[in-house]
Amino acid sequence: MNGTQAQDFAAPRARMVAEVEAMYAETARETGLAAMSPAVRAAMGKVQRHRLLDPALAAPAYRNHPLPIGNGQTISQPYIVALSTDLLNVKPGDAVLDIGTGSGYQAAVLAEIAGRVYSIEIIPALAKEAEKRLEELGYGNIEIKIGDGYQGWPEKGPFEGIVVTAAAPSVPAALVAQLKPGGRMVIPVGGEGGMQHLELVTKRADGGYDQRRVLPVRFVPLVPGK
Repeated sequence: MNGTQAQDFAAPRARMVAEVEAMYAETARETGLAAMSPAVRAAMGKVQRHRLLDPALAAPAYRNHPLPIGNGQTISQPYIVALSTDLLNVKPGDAVLDIGTGSGYQAAVLAEIAGRVYSIEIIPALAKEAEKRLEELGYGNIEIKIGDGYQGWPEKGPFEGIVVTAAAPSVPAALVAQLKPGGRMVIPVGGEGGMQHLELVTKRADGGYDQRRVLPVRFVPLVPGK
């Protein structure tokens, strides 16, 4: 991609960041976050979302809403990606687990801040395409595997943070087990046809966890392995 083409997406990406910032202000009462952290704002302004999508979706890539990526899946709304990353409170050097790779956009945003991102995708075609595009963008700190998100990736844990990008009917115990004490998980909880909420789970030193509803959301369901 030449400099002119890259520049063509700089303005829409800046507009997207401004729209996300405005949504933070609108939802501050529910989320407790009035603005993006500097690290998340920088990541959102840097990640080339259009290069993680089919070229046919390049034009709407920086609109602040979900987009289809095939196989019945979507790329999450940029606001939700930013909010999930902020709620995790990711720090440089952290190991983070990303459940539901999809296009790789959430993993890329996390990888701009965290030390290492481990991402799981159950649909092989999506995993392979995301891996290829993320490699082309130079993300050497993301590792992807094809597998069941409900089971996590225990060999790579424990993690400072876990973000789940599809809705589960309840918080999976296997994922809580893979959080470090004090670690956080952001996960949509609820049925496919009913009410879902983005929830923040914080693991306690005694192995239990505290759970807080953040705001209502609508996600595709987290598909269990066979």
